[in-house]
Amino acid sequence: MSEYQFIRFRIEQQVGRITLARPPLNVFHIPMMKEIGKALDQCMGQHDMVAILFDSAPECRAFSAGVAVEDHKAETVYQMLDSFHNIFRTIEQMAKPTVAIVDGAALGGGCELVLGCDIVVASERARFGQPEIKLGVFPPIAAILMPRIVGEKRARELILTGELIDAAEAMRLGLINHLVPSEQLEQKAQEVLDKLRELAAPALEAARRAMDVARGQTLEAALGKVEDIYLNELMKTADAHEGIAAFLEKRRPRWRHR
Repeated sequence: MSEYQFIRFRIEQQVGRITLARPPLNVFHIPMMKEIGKALDQCMGQHDMVAILFDSAPECRAFSAGVAVEDHKAETVYQMLDSFHNIFRTIEQMAKPTVAIVDGAALGGGCELVLGCDIVVASERARFGQPEIKLGVFPPIAAILMPRIVGEKRARELILTGELIDAAEAMRLGLINHLVPSEQLEQKAQEVLDKLRELAAPALEAARRAMDVARGQTLEAALGKVEDIYLNELMKTADAHEGIAAFLEKRRPRWRHR
């Protein structure tokens, strides 16, 4: 029997794939969010992993319609927030690139998971939005990430009105990276993953961590933190030296992901 009931998880070709599988709408409840967190924990020790991919199972009509409304009640709201926000804490801590395939609606917590991913491939069927305000609450992750991605004014409007947008508007705003027909989603995602597979995992992690720590900082403050990552983390890896040597010797690098 699988250790996962609400997701499917596998590691293949240096990618950890987390498939949301709670039909029909992949509504996140506390057990499902804990399973996502457990899968991410399993990715932590995979030194050669170049990406984590989120997608939805074929039997589901949405990427995710968000967090279960019943879990917002007073007796469960703390556990709900902790389970959901730990997903984002873990993603930031491991600093591996994250990719999402979105076919259908990504609303509420589903949209927040998309916001938390580095690269998003979506179909024309995709819809995005943060309708929490209509329930008298607000989306904490979106309040942090959405202004950084789509701009302050548009983010405020989307969060304060609960407006839903289609894939074309999401593409225009920079919420998604690639917009393709549904039947081409997997192919496009694999093209992205193949580019990452050509690279060294430590370099990818260092680059992602550098971008994370630099957010909201002055140039001088950000440079200090980014230089520390470069000199004291990246340049202590074998792959950094291999990449430089391979270039100078005019050969392909042989990554060890160390």
